[in-house]
Amino acid sequence: MWHGYRSDGCFDEMIDGDGRPRAECANLVDMLGRLDDLTQRQEDAELAIKTMGISFTVYSEGENIDRAWPFDIIPRVISTREWDGVSKGLIQRLTALNMFIDDLYHDQRIITDGVFPAHVLKGSVNFRPECVGANPKGGIWAHISGSDLVRDAEGTMYVLEDNLRVPSGVSYMLENRAITKRVLGEAFQGLDIHPVDSYPNALRDMLADLSPRPGEQPVICVLTPGVFNSAYFEHAFLAQEMGAHLVEGNDLFVDADDCVQMRTINGSVRVDVIYRRIDDAFLDPEAFLPDSALGVPGLMRSWKAGKVALANAPGAGVADDKVVYAYVPDIIRFYLDEDPLIPNVPTYLCDDDRQRAWVLDHLDELVVKPANESGGYGLFIGPKSTAQEKEDVAAAIQADPRNYIAQPTLTLSTAPTLRDGRVVPRHLDLRPFILSGPRPYVTNGGLTRVAFTEGSLVVNSSQGGGSKDTWVLDPTPETTTAAPLAQAQGEGR
Repeated sequence: MWHGYRSDGCFDEMIDGDGRPRAECANLVDMLGRLDDLTQRQEDAELAIKTMGISFTVYSEGENIDRAWPFDIIPRVISTREWDGVSKGLIQRLTALNMFIDDLYHDQRIITDGVFPAHVLKGSVNFRPECVGANPKGGIWAHISGSDLVRDAEGTMYVLEDNLRVPSGVSYMLENRAITKRVLGEAFQGLDIHPVDSYPNALRDMLADLSPRPGEQPVICVLTPGVFNSAYFEHAFLAQEMGAHLVEGNDLFVDADDCVQMRTINGSVRVDVIYRRIDDAFLDPEAFLPDSALGVPGLMRSWKAGKVALANAPGAGVADDKVVYAYVPDIIRFYLDEDPLIPNVPTYLCDDDRQRAWVLDHLDELVVKPANESGGYGLFIGPKSTAQEKEDVAAAIQADPRNYIAQPTLTLSTAPTLRDGRVVPRHLDLRPFILSGPRPYVTNGGLTRVAFTEGSLVVNSSQGGGSKDTWVLDPTPETTTAAPLAQAQGEGR
């Protein structure tokens, strides 16, 4: 199965440049090389996904298309030592970002001290004046976040972007592990693979800590836009795993005492904590969009009065902005007096005249991103673009420079992926999930997203990508001198 496997010019997560399995991957490579039914196991995994109803929704031409979750059977492996460092870097990053958000809604010291430009805040579509002066518990605004990580051709890990509004994907991380245990169960008997299934309990504990009624059993709800939302599977999954109530906006109301009540067949029940999976603009028609049918009238009033906790807090999206991303290393230094443990990808700000001019002259080499899009939408990849696409993105940058950043086109790392019965290299990223609270929590690994199309750098499922299970494990001494694949497993296999 490994015959001819090469990842030229890329850092491969499993196989080094000499064709040898990386130390933490050697036992897995050996096990996979002894399987003669990997394709059948892949088919078994896909059948299990359909049977279990693991799905996501793609919005295409005005229609909602429900699809089975795309999955690859070969796991992505990260060593425990490396992951310990990554976890510390992510906690550092989210600690600073929460301090930054809190500062923006209060004293704005970072602007007064000249570290963060006032015009960037002024141009933020996610800064909510309605949140000025609000005091969420512990000064934490982004309770649940997902930071996207990538490696370059040298193997350096970078944070590509931060997702602090309504980050999604953790349910698929958990389901990927469940499916992998079904079809590669023998690996879990022989390898010390760190578990991921503690996340729902950690999430519930973090949410319970936010309750405005300490000492009482908190009533926790997951607020969903409804069954037609692309992440509805995740909303229902997490509610069930936590033992929380899955509700829509019309299931809740705010009473005369500014408390949130949930309608039930036995009468109303006070709600303490809402894990909201809808954007700020739709949360409360009294405060934001008046025609929103997804939110709860008076919800912001209740939150600001301290009668209900919201996670993530309204207004947290001010830091979920690709322009703000460029300043995160300075934000970490300002609030924590520390250097970042995980670097940013070099970023050019199009609202700076000199940087914009350079970007427009080098579009062939760059990735251009709108400041507040997600899911891979609006992405411009210079080396793969047409002349018309270059012309269009240049015009868009000129029309609204604040809305665009540019970054070098990284040669993303690859990992072995089973496609059409062959093991081939495909580019990938990683989204770990971080819980911020009294006891910060980082998942063991995260959601590895993989571009199924050869050469593609776009890993989002909405854009044709898929996913893998992510294993954090220790290398063992006997695997550190593994032979090259062809020698260890035979050229003809």
